[in-house]
Amino acid sequence: MPAAPPHRSGAASPDARRPAANPWFVDLRELGRRAGSMHELERTLPAPADWRVELIGVPEGAEVHLRLRLESVMEGVLVSGEVDVPVAGSCARCLEPIEDTLELDVQELFAYAGSTTEATSEEDEVRRVEGEHLDLEPMVRDLVVLSLPLAPTCTEDCAGLCVDCGQRLDDLPADHTHEQLDPRWAGLAARFTAAPGTPDADNPEEN
Repeated sequence: MPAAPPHRSGAASPDARRPAANPWFVDLRELGRRAGSMHELERTLPAPADWRVELIGVPEGAEVHLRLRLESVMEGVLVSGEVDVPVAGSCARCLEPIEDTLELDVQELFAYAGSTTEATSEEDEVRRVEGEHLDLEPMVRDLVVLSLPLAPTCTEDCAGLCVDCGQRLDDLPADHTHEQLDPRWAGLAARFTAAPGTPDADNPEEN
């Protein structure tokens, strides 16, 4: 019986040579182009980097939940549904950490190449079907980033920080104040508040 050919450990299998699928891509072959066809899609995908504004954003790798309906229409594919995404950042008033979940509605038309919508729209005005798939990531990224507040707050009525001591005002008593002393009297006040037994405390008029 002839010996089996030697196994070449360095040879890559066809699956290994195939580029990894982008989880944000949606294959349209099942949907087809017959107007009225519909396909429901539910996915949980990791958030890419840089979905954020200055003070708040989506943590990289956080779970983005998609519940979408893909409908074939004359001009392309209409995508509608809901997107849930966690966000984290800092309060613009008191700098306390913030964690929340955005629940967003989405409806976007992806136009077929050569359709009237594609032909009459500027490059950045319409999303396009790319061959036999859609790339959902730019649509969801724009939806999320445009929904992020530029000045997020931990509560609607957050009072911010005390300008004198820097502590969070909501954690301080209602009568929290700092005595405002005229700087011209600061030296004299320091003598009267010196510890007992010190020369300045015993003899406030002494130079």
